[in-house]
Amino acid sequence: MAGSASNAQWSSRFAFIMAAVGSSVGLGNLWRFSAEAGQNGGGAFIMIYLACVLLIGIPVLMSEYIIGRAGDAASAIRSVDDVAEKSGVTKRWNALGYTGMIASFLIVSFYCVVAAWVIMYIPKFLFGAFDGQTASEISAQFGEARGNRWGFGINNIGVMYCFTGFAALTAWLVSRGINDGIEWASKVLMPLFFVLLIGLSIYSLISGFSTEVITASGEKSNGAVEALKFLFKPDWSAVNAEVATAALGQAFFSIGLGSAIMITYGSYLPKSISIPKSAVIVGLTDTAVALIAGLAIFPIVFSHGLDVNSGAGLFFETLPVALSAAPGGAFIGAAFFILAIFAAVTSSISLLEPIVAWVVERFNVSRRKAALIMGVLMWVVGLGSVFIVGFMDILDGRITGSILLPLTGLLTVLFVGWRMKRAMVTEEMHGISPVLANFLFFLVRYVAPIFVFIVLVLGVDHTYFGDTLGKVLHLVK
Repeated sequence: MAGSASNAQWSSRFAFIMAAVGSSVGLGNLWRFSAEAGQNGGGAFIMIYLACVLLIGIPVLMSEYIIGRAGDAASAIRSVDDVAEKSGVTKRWNALGYTGMIASFLIVSFYCVVAAWVIMYIPKFLFGAFDGQTASEISAQFGEARGNRWGFGINNIGVMYCFTGFAALTAWLVSRGINDGIEWASKVLMPLFFVLLIGLSIYSLISGFSTEVITASGEKSNGAVEALKFLFKPDWSAVNAEVATAALGQAFFSIGLGSAIMITYGSYLPKSISIPKSAVIVGLTDTAVALIAGLAIFPIVFSHGLDVNSGAGLFFETLPVALSAAPGGAFIGAAFFILAIFAAVTSSISLLEPIVAWVVERFNVSRRKAALIMGVLMWVVGLGSVFIVGFMDILDGRITGSILLPLTGLLTVLFVGWRMKRAMVTEEMHGISPVLANFLFFLVRYVAPIFVFIVLVLGVDHTYFGDTLGKVLHLVK
């Protein structure tokens, strides 16, 4: 029925966990985490990242769930309105709902384009487009693939076809509702994702152990050992302010905080499910996936002597170079990118859901109509990332990643920690001991705001203030 989105609920705790994990586990876990680790010293970065997830990521995630379930609505905006009214504070706090919803909508517009690149790589692996290619030739193929908008061939599918198809799939799944769409996709795709990821990591480790490499010091080793040392042997001498803030930022963005997704998902959460326990499960599962993805990627990279510091190119350029030379590389490469599509689908539907839920409530229209309208708008905005060079970087690095997401996260913890009635917060934190509940509330009220503010300030890319503060922190480390 039109306008009844708030009546929907997850059918079980497992369904909610799969949907929440599916939202947080996306392409960023597969390439951004590994790229960030590669560029920031490996093990030391990961240790700091884990601490940030536990002390900051999980408290912010928990805060978003609390707002969602405490509010008598589906959309983040209406949820904040309701909680603010019950707490006797101004409804202007619903700004965090607007900023989060806008962020998620902008992200899904270019996320569908990145997913299109992933789709384009699957036939390239299956039909031998990378066979016998040098690193420079494969790198050139990535550039050509992004510029190929309308071409059509076995391993040369245009971006527009893949982008349009993925955007349509996202809108269709969201139009089917919480149980028949988002929940169904998450319960089917996430278990398949985990099986594929674990299988690929086992393959990568076995392949790495059988490949001899010569280290920088001239010693004999193998790709798997070097990868394990890189991931789990911290080099604390490499730690500086930039590494610490990179780990903090990755912990914040990896879980999908600040995008109104978890407020919306929290609104569908039955009262019987423990929010703190669920937040811990989602946060730790997201981290585990990122680490296992590292085990799937780095043994192959080290075995072939490739650069671990190649950023996003690690996924679209470095990995294809390694897999093209590996036994069964075509099959493994295709499987890896199919795995990435599974993660992309569960993330994209979660990114579109907040604005669809809001349209349903605000304009009293059916979910199908709301999903169709917002799906078309998502596609239109996404065209900018397809046709305009640098458009995606502006949306990702400067608008959403640097401003909207951390700003929403900061407003969220300030609202829950300082403005929401403590009794309401306590009621939503059932299922754990009072001591642990008080500790988590302390993190929400005092610790998380400080560090999310740091993410906001240092994340303002290419600004004098951000660069200057970064240099000051580096000097006083």
